[in-house]
Amino acid sequence: MFSRVFGFSRRSFASLGEQEVLALAISSEEDDGRIYRAYADGLRDDYPHSAAVFDEMADEEERHRAALIELHRTRFGERIPLIRREHVSGYYHRTPDWLVRPLGLEKVRVQAEAMEQAAQRFYAEAAKRSADAGTRKLLGDLAAAEKSHESLARRLGAAHLPEDVRAQEQDDERRKFILTYVQPGLAGLMDGSVSTLAPIFAAAFATGDTWQTFLVGLSASVGAGISMGFTEAAHDDGKLSGRGSPLARGLSSGIMTAVGGLGHALPYLIPHFWTATAIAAAVVFVELWAIAFIQNRFMETPFLRAAFQVVLGGALVFGAGVLIGNA
Repeated sequence: MFSRVFGFSRRSFASLGEQEVLALAISSEEDDGRIYRAYADGLRDDYPHSAAVFDEMADEEERHRAALIELHRTRFGERIPLIRREHVSGYYHRTPDWLVRPLGLEKVRVQAEAMEQAAQRFYAEAAKRSADAGTRKLLGDLAAAEKSHESLARRLGAAHLPEDVRAQEQDDERRKFILTYVQPGLAGLMDGSVSTLAPIFAAAFATGDTWQTFLVGLSASVGAGISMGFTEAAHDDGKLSGRGSPLARGLSSGIMTAVGGLGHALPYLIPHFWTATAIAAAVVFVELWAIAFIQNRFMETPFLRAAFQVVLGGALVFGAGVLIGNA
């Protein structure tokens, strides 16, 4: 177990022979090709032009792999040793596509450029260690290909992604992010912040007991979060509306609803009533202005109008809670 954790069972790169270096390069090209194909498949429905970029990158890795296999066949025969990157200590790491989902455009482009840089360093180091002229030339050519004037991702992007297409894909990505995360989260934050004002402050002024008020706020916040989360996830599967994963939307809405209510419930853990109430009121003020900021930043609602709407609504609910609590 300890040998796996600390890498004691791995070979050092310096200990590899030329056949093993070639085998490692072949397996690495196979892995990279699979990753690029997965990127292409994950982007194809929403970003077909970017998918074409990664399809060509995968084709490039296939050509590298074929050249390496032919070189191995010429020098060492048909049997290629089984050696992969996880068998070599210090060898560059690859992140599989399922660990970087959801596949954002910039995320996969940055990942692809990092993959090329790491591959270039590997080929340059491997070329230094080769005594065979043909092997050294191929590895050097591969290093040069990875270290071209522009990265492959950028070069292919220039061919497949003119500025208008790139701008459209970025707009589509931003719109999807807003529909999947921002809009449900904002609705949850508004519901949690505003709808729990009345029960929390009504309980506070009716009982004067901070602990009882906290329990009311906790139950209202958690209950509202569960309700909003299930409602958001159940009412739209996202296929027709294009609003994305119902699970992601449900979590965004449910968590932000609970956060919105807990923000002004938690101060009532303070045993002094008026101190807790003053802090809770200050938190409410911050929450309402945060809602106005998010509306302005992502929903393009004029800030003053957004602030007026949320502050007016919050003040009305707050006043109702105080009046009911003092009744």
